[in-house]
Amino acid sequence: MRAARPCRPSRDSAVPPLTLDEFIARLPKAELHVHLEGSIEPATVVELASRHGVSLNVKEAAARYAPGDFSQFIESFKWVTSFLRNPNDYALIAERLAESLRCQTVFYAEVTLSVGVMFWRKQDPAANFAAIEKAVARVPGIRVGWAFDCVRQFGAAAAMEVARLAASLRAPSIVAFGMGGDELAMPATDFRRTYEFAAGAGLHRLVHAGEIGGADSVREAVEILGAERIGHGIGAMHHERTMDFLAARGIPLEICPTSNLRTGALARQLGIASARVEQHPLSAFFRRGVPVTLSTDDPAMFETSLNHEYAQAARLGLSTDNLVSIAESGFLHAFLPVAEKQALLSKFRAGAAAPGLV
Repeated sequence: MRAARPCRPSRDSAVPPLTLDEFIARLPKAELHVHLEGSIEPATVVELASRHGVSLNVKEAAARYAPGDFSQFIESFKWVTSFLRNPNDYALIAERLAESLRCQTVFYAEVTLSVGVMFWRKQDPAANFAAIEKAVARVPGIRVGWAFDCVRQFGAAAAMEVARLAASLRAPSIVAFGMGGDELAMPATDFRRTYEFAAGAGLHRLVHAGEIGGADSVREAVEILGAERIGHGIGAMHHERTMDFLAARGIPLEICPTSNLRTGALARQLGIASARVEQHPLSAFFRRGVPVTLSTDDPAMFETSLNHEYAQAARLGLSTDNLVSIAESGFLHAFLPVAEKQALLSKFRAGAAAPGLV
């Protein structure tokens, strides 16, 4: 068993003042919207490709992650997952993601697994998951929960297959069932039965909605599918009643600013060719009382990190106190039993109260 990779040591907490970057690096965090398969750094892509007899260099792998539109992102995602062919491949990327998160002062993460893609590629998702769990257990200092994700455009039958597997494994770490992919491909009503099954099996419910779709997509995810958190949700920016609906119901939006820039989702929502982070609705949601968390979505593909997403939030005019509040929201809205959530919240609050942070 190899030792966990060392993180860069943090500066002495007694030395004020902290720069913004130092503040963010020291702030305890939860990451609630990150795709395991989107966390594969170009060097790891090369390593995986070599395992399967494909010659590739880092520059070529990185080029596949170049910014584009949403359809280009989907194609890149399909390409990178083509090198995930057995449990050992999944173990490698899971351990590296856990190490990366630990080095960003992430205490807890809920990681999305594209189980629908595993089925589509005729793999054994249960074997993959067993290897993933063992790999993450080798990384100290971080707890990880898992969301089993179906692909919307694969249809309702494929979605039910994912939900049934999540329920049958009965692993305490499988906390949610979710749906990603092209939110415009099929109506929410097609998946009502699947989400009812997931709820009946004790799984929390997640939906990617309002990423490229509008406010109606967000409302349908909540009202038809019972979504407890919304992945992205930026389409709600166009509709005040939807924002107030989310605030009143306490439905959090998992906000991923860099992702929304890199996929062209924000530009599409704004009806312009290219968007800037200053145009992102994160701060508007926050100030209106909509619960928000900050996440990376696909950090390697978008050349970002959770620390960078907090820096992006600061560029939107959010104060350090605001950033602490958003970080706390990540723990408040985690899918954990009450006692475990309270323990993590206590750990977060103790860390956030360290000299120089608050």
